[in-house]
Amino acid sequence: MKIMILDRYLVRQFFPIFVVASAMFMLLLSLIDLFANLVRYLNYEVPFSQIMKISLFFLPKSFSYALPISLLFASAYTLGDLYARNELTSVFSSGIPFWRFSMPLVFIGVFASIFSFFFDDSIVISTMRVKNGLARHFLHQQAAESNSDIVIKARNGQIIYSVDYYDHTAKILNGISIVEQDSRGEFISLIRSQRATWTGEYWDMINPIIYYWDDGMLRSRILPPTDIYNDQPDTFMRHAVKAEELPVKEERLLVQDLKATGLPFVEAQADLFHRYSFASTSLIVMILSISMGGRFRKNILLMSLLASLSVAVVFYVMEMITMMMAKLGYIPTVIGAWFPVVVFIAIGLWLVRGAKT
Repeated sequence: MKIMILDRYLVRQFFPIFVVASAMFMLLLSLIDLFANLVRYLNYEVPFSQIMKISLFFLPKSFSYALPISLLFASAYTLGDLYARNELTSVFSSGIPFWRFSMPLVFIGVFASIFSFFFDDSIVISTMRVKNGLARHFLHQQAAESNSDIVIKARNGQIIYSVDYYDHTAKILNGISIVEQDSRGEFISLIRSQRATWTGEYWDMINPIIYYWDDGMLRSRILPPTDIYNDQPDTFMRHAVKAEELPVKEERLLVQDLKATGLPFVEAQADLFHRYSFASTSLIVMILSISMGGRFRKNILLMSLLASLSVAVVFYVMEMITMMMAKLGYIPTVIGAWFPVVVFIAIGLWLVRGAKT
């Protein structure tokens, strides 16, 4: 009963600071994004209401970035404040070890990591897609989506689609070529059509011409209507958007498609692993905050803020370096995504051993 009361007391001390810290860091990140583009907004005379709308859609992303730093700051400040008021000394005197007293913060870190993963996947990605679209529209920038020169392998590589341009809104393939080969990779036929429209069940090609070998000669004829080419439009859609703008499920399928087609997949795979590793940041910062708890007895607010920002900068820089090396192929993608996580968890656990108790 005594431990449960202390758990509730620690959580009540933690959450008000966390809310204030989240609001502060979200505001800071939103202002940084706003001022980074303010000159261009003014040059193109973007209305104030649209600027605010763009900033509004950036708030979920800013919260995603601010969540780990806010957790680190709030937990480090809470523990430091309790120690400065000699409340931790009373807890230790009652026989409760520091690691057990701090366990509610670890559970908060686990919950925050799970929440962060689903929050990013369901909300942040969609709002950032809208935000980027609005910014490109008002700043007269060309969309960075790759709707052209798409190559897809299907049915274990026996069908190869080559598309000049894919209109994912109308689900129309323009300038389509379909190469069919057998299991040994031998050429069977080539189908060319100016356009193919998705009927809901298959691709309806306009005046398709099929080329095939017959008695050692390459012949051609009009291909009669057929419904055998029924690969889903989502396969082409995944190649028409940025990998980071896809949900995890779609990005996983994108990696599979890129591997099957023999196209470069390392960057997309590294970003997929980073989705999972970044979500664990909340747990990492909680372990680090526990290791720093009670180390500051003076200037707790300033020292907690400096320590939080310092740890965040070091972690994000290390993560940036390892991810860049992974995307360039210098190290495996799984190592590039998870190496900073493992290192900082190890450092946090090592520091916890030396924490006052």
